[in-house]
Amino acid sequence: MDRDTPITGLKGVGEKTQKLFEKLDIRTVGDLVDTYPRDYDAFREPEKIRQAAPGEVCAIHGVVRCITGEKRVGNLYILSVDAGDETGTLRLTFYNMPFLKKTLRRGGFYIFRGRVSGSGEGCFLRMEQPKIYSMEEYSRLAGHLVPLYSLTKGLTNQAIQKCVRQALAGYVFEEEYYSQEFLRENQLLSRREALETIHFPTTTQDLTQARKRIVFDEFFFFLLRLRRNREEDGQLPNRYRAADGAPADRFLEQLPFPLTGAQARAWKEIREDLAGTWCMNRLVQGDVGSGKTILALLALLTVAAAGYQGALMAPTEVLAAQHFETVRDYVEKYGLAFRPVLLTGSMSAREKRRAREEIESGEANLVIGTHALIQEAVCYRALALVVTDEQHRFGVRQREHLAEKGDSPHVLVMSATPIPRTLAIILYGDLSISVVDELPASRLPIKNCVVGTAYRPKAYKFIAGEVAGGRQAYVICPQVEGDPEDGPEMASMENVMDYSEKLREALPGIRVASLHGKMRPGDKNKIMEDFAARSIDVLVSTTVVEVGINVPNATVMMVENAERFGLAQLHQLRGRVGRGAHQSYCIFVSTSEKTEVMERLKILNKSNDGFFIASEDLRLRGPGELTGVRQSGELSFQVGDIYADAAVLRQASQAAEELLRKDPHLELPQNSAIRGYLEEEGRCTGIRSI
Repeated sequence: MDRDTPITGLKGVGEKTQKLFEKLDIRTVGDLVDTYPRDYDAFREPEKIRQAAPGEVCAIHGVVRCITGEKRVGNLYILSVDAGDETGTLRLTFYNMPFLKKTLRRGGFYIFRGRVSGSGEGCFLRMEQPKIYSMEEYSRLAGHLVPLYSLTKGLTNQAIQKCVRQALAGYVFEEEYYSQEFLRENQLLSRREALETIHFPTTTQDLTQARKRIVFDEFFFFLLRLRRNREEDGQLPNRYRAADGAPADRFLEQLPFPLTGAQARAWKEIREDLAGTWCMNRLVQGDVGSGKTILALLALLTVAAAGYQGALMAPTEVLAAQHFETVRDYVEKYGLAFRPVLLTGSMSAREKRRAREEIESGEANLVIGTHALIQEAVCYRALALVVTDEQHRFGVRQREHLAEKGDSPHVLVMSATPIPRTLAIILYGDLSISVVDELPASRLPIKNCVVGTAYRPKAYKFIAGEVAGGRQAYVICPQVEGDPEDGPEMASMENVMDYSEKLREALPGIRVASLHGKMRPGDKNKIMEDFAARSIDVLVSTTVVEVGINVPNATVMMVENAERFGLAQLHQLRGRVGRGAHQSYCIFVSTSEKTEVMERLKILNKSNDGFFIASEDLRLRGPGELTGVRQSGELSFQVGDIYADAAVLRQASQAAEELLRKDPHLELPQNSAIRGYLEEEGRCTGIRSI
């Protein structure tokens, strides 16, 4: 079987299971092989109770001493058991497992595996709902890394493991992209070894090597395409000179706030590009709330006043509509030369047709929308400037589509991801970079706190108080839904579905809604629109809210399992609040009691400066963090992380430069597989939203 074999080609996968796989976007054997585990459950050797670290998942070999209590709370049956060894006592709590009263023998030896809590000083260490193993059962698992996959209801982790094993056993692997010399020079596993090991690693060291190969591929092909685009495009002549800065100057004079020094510097660079000899290809890299949108509007106003058209692409329909309303308000208030039109995928056929007519005739000189702006049916009269966010910049055929819509229009990319300059030069090698590293004086600093799980009742009370005052709140969870088959590590993570119900019980009368990436686009838009319209008080979500929604009325951001995210991503999430006139707050809840984890999170207490936080993230996080901390959002690869994998990113950059130096057009026989991969639609960059 090859990558295009339907998933039903696997033994045991019928129509019912096929539909479950499709919910995970797995339709072919290739999709399955390329869907890597989201985490691994490491079955380490059992520890003594005295050695167990609170906050960590441990296996304890102990003897059952006594059953200390049993009770019912509503429909919940609770059983308490004390187990111990020569170093101490462990208090075990089981829920809705009454049969254990008979099956756990007093004086019997078992291995209990779960997350340990408590300090052990003056009280017992505790485990809630641990898994129970005999010595024989655990010895078969000890030392292994068990893959954990993203699941959907009805599809178990064990079932996916079985299908992956079957797929790998019969899979006809594609041609290796690299020569043996290239693999040796870069210390990489073969693609086959890496794929087999990433799914079923024997040791942590093996997993590190497999992951390095896959991360290298993601970075290498992304950078290779970037470098080739740079070489092919070169510097293009400016066909849309917009030298008259008077309209932008008048707009700035009317605004109730002056530009910051950083904004003024960036605007000067953009203005010189628009009036210069060469076509603009610029990135504006600015922290959350630094005022990048006003720079985009100044640029769009300048080309509109010169008689040209501009396009502003947003990552979501909700944000596109918000941009459109803002521009309309500015047109009415300040008499700007904009004739804006909105174009999104959910508009009716009649609305789209009318918008396209206005764009083609030139009646509309500012087009605001989503990816609908570059669809085949949209024709521009004189497209001079395209403003995109970072997320859109990485579309596989984005640049080609934009070029087709105009005769080499100016491109302005807006990024809210504060990346250290050393990495930005690699990732944005084809763009000039403007940095907006100063916040407007009027923006109130967000108040932050890093707390443990015991703080939750206070946090709920605080959120209720903010809602009572007319404000709104976000609560972020790292996963969509839990599954009983997940190991203790994943079971300790909060999920959107269960947490939403928990909040509805804890906050009666408060309107709670949930949002996650598995929802249909229309449903996601409706939730975001309702939240923006204040019809929802508390939005429980995954990191899907990082981009694409602007709610100035939201004043609380609470992040559960904050230790599972990178600092830069937590800063991005924090940027969802603090956008209005009211004081805003961010609560980072950590389930880990490790000193180094809490110290890392407390960096967010020290500073609201995204560039400082990004540099600290880069300094603190080394390679080899295989699970746990994730970095996602605007610049996200399927596996690679630009912070934890900074060394691999640099290695891939050097390899791409060296390859193109020796073979600029990839014509040598040993590079044919690389050329074929780059030419394959949809698999060019390795970028995938999380």
